Amino acid sequence: MSVKALYQQKRMSAADAIRVVKNGDTIVVPTAVAEPPALLHALSEARRDFRDVQVSQILPVRNYAYVDQETIEHVRHTAYFFSGATRPGGQAGWIDYIPSYFSEMPTLIRQNLMAADVVFSLASPMDEYGYFSLGLGADYTMAAIEKAHAVVLEVNPNVPFANGNCHIHISQVAALTESEEPILEVALPKIGPVQEAIGQYVAEMIPDGATLQIGYGGIPDAVVMQLTNKRDLGIHTEMIGDGIMSLVAAGVVTNRKKNYLPGKMIATFGLGSKKLYDFMHRNPTLEIHPVDFTNDPFLAAQNDNLHAINATLQIDFLGQCGSESLGFKPYSATGGQADFVRAANRSNGGKAFIVLPSTAKDDSVSRIVPALSAGTHVSTGKNDINYVVTEYGVAQLRGKSAKQRCTELIGIAHPKFRDELREAARQLHLL
Repeated sequence: MSVKALYQQKRMSAADAIRVVKNGDTIVVPTAVAEPPALLHALSEARRDFRDVQVSQILPVRNYAYVDQETIEHVRHTAYFFSGATRPGGQAGWIDYIPSYFSEMPTLIRQNLMAADVVFSLASPMDEYGYFSLGLGADYTMAAIEKAHAVVLEVNPNVPFANGNCHIHISQVAALTESEEPILEVALPKIGPVQEAIGQYVAEMIPDGATLQIGYGGIPDAVVMQLTNKRDLGIHTEMIGDGIMSLVAAGVVTNRKKNYLPGKMIATFGLGSKKLYDFMHRNPTLEIHPVDFTNDPFLAAQNDNLHAINATLQIDFLGQCGSESLGFKPYSATGGQADFVRAANRSNGGKAFIVLPSTAKDDSVSRIVPALSAGTHVSTGKNDINYVVTEYGVAQLRGKSAKQRCTELIGIAHPKFRDELREAARQLHLL
């Protein structure tokens, strides 16, 4: 049977396509805008027809009706990473979550430690050879496809056909539906004077020819904005966004100096504007790969001069970073921060930056603290931390003693809290 005939045979409505799901199944959905809205809305509408079905995903970007405390015995969400859509349920306790390093999720799926019975994903239109691209999110989804008893695609002409290890053949697909809804656009975060100041400190420490991993957030984007005078930067990251695209357009990112996969930008998912999604379409300089390739610390560290830029919420005197919870309350999840901190530490000439404003809540709370708030989930540990940057400067911690770290961190805290922090340090015998 031809690939076109197979396509027509498997084409159906979203309401029919979701019927491949069995009671007790776990549905794996890719990161962020790679989620298939027509399928997830259809599942929401029919959720009372199912029992004990679970939907697992990083960073949902829409509010779906299945995320409903009243119907969790039918369909429930289990988070790999919380977003605004799922955070309230996570903090209230009726949405569970699975802690893991982003890089290890495909392995956990292959080892049956994380369930993957069905995959729902957005996909590009099929090419003449019968292949679809999951270019908006290869992440853990490619591993889930290997394990699932059914793969259901939502084929949308607005999804880029990206290069890399992110393709699936029509013969692997159980059902597909079609939609033409524009891919959700996610704007860059707002950047103020604090973010600009932090970005300037980091940008000054990034040399020409460096390879970058840039996390999501206002401060990483502020760094990007201040790199326009650099030359021959490369990209090996988890997220491709509008900031990186702007550096390509400015001629700053050329990937010519990369010693690992030279000439190529490497990422595992895309998140940004329509312009970005168009940029990703059949771009010969960009490859989308599963996260166990992009985020593996050993592989990413093959890039010399790898500079990793990630944000945190709170940091203590030893350098432990709480990047994913507010005390006991989950806020996001581990993601790829620890992966790239370790990769940059291993890289020849690499630097791992953790960035944060010095205060929160209108300067009423210091983010540099003697000890993390009770229950805080440690994202980057004291043995991995290196550069910490606030709007007041840079603290370099790797190789430093506990007392040296404490002194360095107090030096970049907000001035109004420094005396208080010094007194706390004396009580802890760190000064």
